[in-house]
Amino acid sequence: MSSDAHWTDAFLEAQAAEQGAARNTLDAYARDLSDFTGWLTRANLGPATAQRGDIERYLIDLEAQGLAKSTRARRLSAIKQLYRFAFEDRLRADNPAVQIKGPGRDARLPKTVSEDEVDRLLEAARCTGRNARDRCRNTCLLELLYATGMRVSELVSLPVAAARGDPQMLLIRGKGGKERMVPLSPPARSALQDWLAMLDAAASAERARGAVPSPYLFASSGKLGHLTRHRFYAMIKEMAVTGGVSPAKVTPHTLRHAFATHLLAHGADLIAIQALLGHADVATTEIYTHVLDARLSALVLEHHPLSQAAPRKPGPDTPAPDEGE
Repeated sequence: MSSDAHWTDAFLEAQAAEQGAARNTLDAYARDLSDFTGWLTRANLGPATAQRGDIERYLIDLEAQGLAKSTRARRLSAIKQLYRFAFEDRLRADNPAVQIKGPGRDARLPKTVSEDEVDRLLEAARCTGRNARDRCRNTCLLELLYATGMRVSELVSLPVAAARGDPQMLLIRGKGGKERMVPLSPPARSALQDWLAMLDAAASAERARGAVPSPYLFASSGKLGHLTRHRFYAMIKEMAVTGGVSPAKVTPHTLRHAFATHLLAHGADLIAIQALLGHADVATTEIYTHVLDARLSALVLEHHPLSQAAPRKPGPDTPAPDEGE
């Protein structure tokens, strides 16, 4: 169990089995730890023998390569997770990474879109697609995404069973298998019912042929059995073009940010938004208060008369200032 590969493999197996880590998370850990263990090998070291100073030298080397703060922070996070696992499983008697501080991350506000741009995207979904079935599916996808703030992986893998009975609330299975209930807006419920009617008609035809209908709401013939995140990403870019919204600022995650930002702008409680988004920590949700602050500041700078560079000329009804004022 002392080889680099065994350490990483054992860690990844534990993450999958005990933490319920998603495939993408496991792949990211594997890439980051492969880079770290490769660096150790070139330095004639291994994870079993590396000390705090070795890990810090690795981080300095990453900075010298010009890697972004976010990348370096992610690499260190993977290393910390690896050594915590090794310490808890008694592969090592100490944890050399426990006191290392990361480089931090550059504060970046999440991209979002305005309510008007969302309206244009929803309208574009209704006319994007090869046929009526595609257009109905696309409308349902966009309405559900904006109404619930789901992660794209949660949306594309929704089971048909979750949508039965004209629900006012949708049960969503999120990260780590955690479940949450999210209310549906009337337009989302209507789009969902239209799509279910199409699915049921198709399911009847499939049963008549002896086929078994898919359990997924957005089924696909691919390996996963449902629409992939990559395919939906391409679809939403197409809808942005159709709706006259810049494709550069539109992704499935942008709609999740828009859901939260627009709720906050209309007076929703931050704790409620945290629950709707499925955030484990309200600190993650607080980023949306900064987005709102930034938008309000931009609004004031654009429209407030005193923010204009040139002084206003007094109008005919503007009283002249008193002498000495």
